[in-house]
Amino acid sequence: MGNVLSFGELLLRLSPDTEGQWLANASLPVHVGGAELNVARALALWNIPVKYCTGLPDNYLSQQLVKQLQEWKIDTSAIQYGGHRIGIYYLPQGLDVKNAGVIYDRADSSFARLQKGTINWDALLEGVSWFHLSAICPALNADAADVCAEVMQVCNKKGITVSIDLNYRAKLWQYGVPVHQVMMRLAPYCDVIMGNVWAAEKMLQIPVHPDLVTTDTKEMYLEQALVTSKAIIKQYPRCKAVANTFRFDHKGILYYTTLYTNEQLHVSQVYTTETVIDKVGSGDCYMAGLIYGFYNKQAPQEILEFATAAAFQKLFIKGDATNKTVEEIKASIKK
Repeated sequence: MGNVLSFGELLLRLSPDTEGQWLANASLPVHVGGAELNVARALALWNIPVKYCTGLPDNYLSQQLVKQLQEWKIDTSAIQYGGHRIGIYYLPQGLDVKNAGVIYDRADSSFARLQKGTINWDALLEGVSWFHLSAICPALNADAADVCAEVMQVCNKKGITVSIDLNYRAKLWQYGVPVHQVMMRLAPYCDVIMGNVWAAEKMLQIPVHPDLVTTDTKEMYLEQALVTSKAIIKQYPRCKAVANTFRFDHKGILYYTTLYTNEQLHVSQVYTTETVIDKVGSGDCYMAGLIYGFYNKQAPQEILEFATAAAFQKLFIKGDATNKTVEEIKASIKK
């Protein structure tokens, strides 16, 4: 196996408190993140060789960030330099990026300015066996979507495994093309698709049973996961595995996931908690867990349980990425 290459925008998350005390304190917590970087950080921590490709301006702030990435054992040689700004988003501490409280400041960032035909993918993909990106990349603008399609096509020609996270961010899809048109153009290039049944409905036009929310039973959700997973694989024959997460936030968190591969639906243990430190990056940690398991050729149930436990543990860690080792995650898996 070669390197994993994670492709996406590096973001600075500014986390004001909800009361505005940060103004009086003249202090605003900053976390380095972005969905694909969160995946890369987890994999590097778990000793998977990982490269990260993003766009950054050529200035001292980027140099500091790149140095930090290198300290996290991430190969930064694929980073593209150009443009003038780093993407930012604001999210009050403890909230989720799907929450109405998120404010994006990413227009005209160095990553958003990347253009098709300007990156030497043949060179960057040398020694790479797995390529990962998320639906946040093509959400930025039409150019970003074209770059995603371009690199995924090269990966397919080279026999590189491609994974995508169908994370839907309504505030980002603002450039006039329906989300499903973009995502249904990219899905045929994917070997592993992760998300949830509602994201698959929104992005891939795979319907969810109308009674799903009102019925609200685990049996019904698992039945929908099976239907959605089968439909994705039928629609996109290249895809060999579909993962769905179920996270419900009422009176705490209820969390479990599924993995459909080789015509079998695997279901994880169920995790619950009433206390959450930081919801950001939990799904990214799950995606990293899937890649870790497939990379190491583990059995599907083993892959699923590790990824689920990793994602659940992330809820108790401040910041965008996990700091838990493989051993610590394995020790936390429900028996």
